Amino acid sequence: MKTNVVLKIFLGVALLIIAGCATSRVDWNTRVGNYNFDQAVIELGPPDKQAKLSDGKIVAEWVSRHSGGPSVSVGTGFYGGYPGSVGMVHTYNQPDYYESKLLLTFSTNSVLEKWSRK
Repeated sequence: MKTNVVLKIFLGVALLIIAGCATSRVDWNTRVGNYNFDQAVIELGPPDKQAKLSDGKIVAEWVSRHSGGPSVSVGTGFYGGYPGSVGMVHTYNQPDYYESKLLLTFSTNSVLEKWSRK
């Protein structure tokens, strides 16, 4: 009985993770002409930067910060001329974080015209 409950909880959490991963990729090409500035703010939050151009268009930028961290790999190597004689551990220090930027351009009636990711 207890094992059955734990299994259901585990499967529920696994399904939530899978669903979250499946919905995290947005096809911005399909949103061009069908997505407006208000929807972007509701989904992404307020932009980190935004400007209204002289022709009335809005350019907005959202910045996502992703944490990095050390990466470790273990393997065998050549040390002193003897293949595989010593196990080697390599640690690579990655930056503390990296950024990705989403730049959306909206027409004068606030409809998405184009997008880019940096």
